[in-house]
Amino acid sequence: MHQAPVAARDFLATISGVDAAKIRRHRKRLVELRDEIVSEGDLAIEPGRTDPAAVGTDEDEQPLAEMSQTIASTRNRARAGELANIQRALARLEQDPDSFGLCAECEEPILPKRLELMPYVELCVECQQAKDGPRQPSGRRHLRDYK
Repeated sequence: MHQAPVAARDFLATISGVDAAKIRRHRKRLVELRDEIVSEGDLAIEPGRTDPAAVGTDEDEQPLAEMSQTIASTRNRARAGELANIQRALARLEQDPDSFGLCAECEEPILPKRLELMPYVELCVECQQAKDGPRQPSGRRHLRDYK
């Protein structure tokens, strides 16, 4: 793949709404996010037992320990996914900076505010909503559900 001349790249970046200064700012933000996730590391998943010599478990403590393990595991998976998205965004910036800020599906510009908040996004709001599908009703119950 050949690179467009500098003037053409600047013109294309201007059309897509992401100029060279914004690309540098997004790259810096992505590197900061990556470094933050890597430096914080994973949440420790506490074992079910704190004393391996103890026989049985405290029945009152068990549900809390399981809930803490689930929360830590979910957070670790979410952060690993975010880190993968950041790595892909950095690779996109290196390989094809001219297309950064354009939706991977429809090639329309991604809203600047969306890129500011999540510089690793690949899809515009409309394409993301189409990919996610309709919202599922929550499992939350209301008082009137118990009649």
